[in-house]
Amino acid sequence: MYENYYGLTSKPFQLTPDPSFFYGSKWHKRAMSYLQYGLSQAEGFIVITGDIGTGKTTIANSLLDQMQDDIVAAQIVTPKLTPDELVKMVASKFHINVQGSTKSDILNDLEAFLMGLHKQGKRALLLVDEAQNLPLETIEELRMLSNFQAGGKPLLQSFLLGQEELQPILRAPNMEQFRQRIVASCHLAPLTDTECQAYIEYRMHHAGWSGEKLFSEGAYDRIFQFTHGVPRKINTLMDRILLYGFLEELETLDENAVENVIKEVSDEMFLPERQQTASSDSSILNAPVEEGQIKDVEYYKTMLTELVDALDNAISQKIKLTRYIDRLLKKKYKTYIRLKSDD
Repeated sequence: MYENYYGLTSKPFQLTPDPSFFYGSKWHKRAMSYLQYGLSQAEGFIVITGDIGTGKTTIANSLLDQMQDDIVAAQIVTPKLTPDELVKMVASKFHINVQGSTKSDILNDLEAFLMGLHKQGKRALLLVDEAQNLPLETIEELRMLSNFQAGGKPLLQSFLLGQEELQPILRAPNMEQFRQRIVASCHLAPLTDTECQAYIEYRMHHAGWSGEKLFSEGAYDRIFQFTHGVPRKINTLMDRILLYGFLEELETLDENAVENVIKEVSDEMFLPERQQTASSDSSILNAPVEEGQIKDVEYYKTMLTELVDALDNAISQKIKLTRYIDRLLKKKYKTYIRLKSDD
């Protein structure tokens, strides 16, 4: 709608990850370098973590866009898959028929497919997005799939992309064998204030903007304050700012224009009351707090809620680990009983 008004050839701030709009911040360039390094090694696991909206999927799509012809890639976005479900999904993504097949049959077919690629001078790559959703035993199954080898080289290489919760999962004591196969890992941080401005300008120019400076310095500062440098939040806000500028027939967008849009989107994005208030009154947000001053009740409520969420997440991870260890001990005990009976 606003593209013609600003002389753009495409929409610069889509929510759908577009590899052609990939912006390489310091950490995004490092993550891409790790992925490319991993490809050159043709073995092991690469792990990229980052908060929601920091651009993990965009990096994955950019990598797939640059993929060489000798690499056959498949990408899965994981719900909470069991080991058997993972094997089925991986095989399906490589167009292997799994209908009516047992796990053993699927593994045999998958190995035959991978060997066929090897004989053609090709290899397979699996990109696992939202990997933090995988249970420990399913990640272990992923490691087992890397055991398909030919000439001492694995036939399947995997890249894991996930939110920060993936890190404690991989640090679990029983994940030592998996950790030993990680050749590189990187955590994506949000953009800095300087990178936020450069990101906006890059996407605008990539979409065809060729005019004078469209945003004031105050506008850039306010955009960064509201989005905290998270690319997905920047895209959402920027799309609405450009729409607002078109509807109001503005040739430049200043801090007041950005503030008006923030007031609109705060309600629509279901932000907590405390954040909405902070967004609509930046003077209150930036007011210094005197030593010993008691903050409002909502502040402490929010802090407690965040603390409870963090504790719940930690407890959930410990429960998963405890259940896994319990199952492992039961298996070992059954094996011990069977061996004793054989004696």
